Amino acid sequence: MSGTSLDGLDIAFCQFSETNSQRFEILYAQTAPYSAAWQARLKALPQSDAFTFALTDREFGAYLGQAIKRFCQKYEVKPQFVASHGHTIFHQPAKALTVQIGHGAAIAAACGLPVVCDFRSLDVALGGQGAPLVPIGDALLFGQYTFCLNLGGIANISFQQHSTNKRIAFDICPVNMVLNAWAERLGKAYDKDGLWAAEGQVNADLLAKLNALDFYKKSYPKSLGREWVETTVLPLLEAANLSEKDILATCSAHIAEQIAAVIKAADVLPTTSPKTVLVTGGGTFNKHLISQLQEKLTDTAQVIVPNEKLINYKEALIFAFLGKLRAEEKVNCLRSVTGASADNIGGAVYLSR
Repeated sequence: MSGTSLDGLDIAFCQFSETNSQRFEILYAQTAPYSAAWQARLKALPQSDAFTFALTDREFGAYLGQAIKRFCQKYEVKPQFVASHGHTIFHQPAKALTVQIGHGAAIAAACGLPVVCDFRSLDVALGGQGAPLVPIGDALLFGQYTFCLNLGGIANISFQQHSTNKRIAFDICPVNMVLNAWAERLGKAYDKDGLWAAEGQVNADLLAKLNALDFYKKSYPKSLGREWVETTVLPLLEAANLSEKDILATCSAHIAEQIAAVIKAADVLPTTSPKTVLVTGGGTFNKHLISQLQEKLTDTAQVIVPNEKLINYKEALIFAFLGKLRAEEKVNCLRSVTGASADNIGGAVYLSR
């Protein structure tokens, strides 16, 4: 799993079993940080020429395959298959376009294992957003929680809609993609525990402009990509002419407000017990952000922070689960989530030998 935060490659060896419900275990997991060279290549790729793009797709696939091979040797495991999300370079579903690099053939050749990849393309071809894909895993593996919230480069949420009894999910707003960009200006890869944001002042004018962005007025299904953040959000932050800490403080407030608004407005099953929000993804370690979110949800829902392994590797776990469903030729992408014309079985398969 390689997310929009560009913090590294998440690899997880997972085991699934079926009784009356799906059960899982993350047996081994690790994150391999990207080198500065790979970070630079991935960031620059959207503006590259066609040959550079095609070459990077193959070379990144070989890089992924080699990382998987080292992982398997380290833990002495032999998976039945590899499920690879790849790294998103373009995501413009309105143009029926979504591109994740890390070619499956190159992965399979490098690690010697069958590979399932390219999970999003079929859904986009069927008129869907191609995102989010995690909700079917949320429903089947984490259905005991009212909401599943991921705080990665972008925040996304899923829940069971009461009126339709269908799983609903969508992207909410950028998180680490923005916070990390401003932390880098202070010399760090990220704002540890949100301490810089806590020291900054929320700028009411910038906060109002962020909250007024057109994306937040759209109904779901909807999704976000790096392109939107770079062309819409970052220019607003630059133009504000504020200190780095004030930008971090304002963005944190914005993120908490947008997420809380979605949760409060959600059509979920009425219950006398507290609603619960399972929070995972790198942003979960931002104590300042989590505190702000819980404060805004005091009378609405309880924020649940799980163990560190699940925080870090839930998305990798679920993509392994999506690969399992693909191998079994079962639906792994829901039209109620993406807006596609049909539920579908996404993923291209490469058999190494």
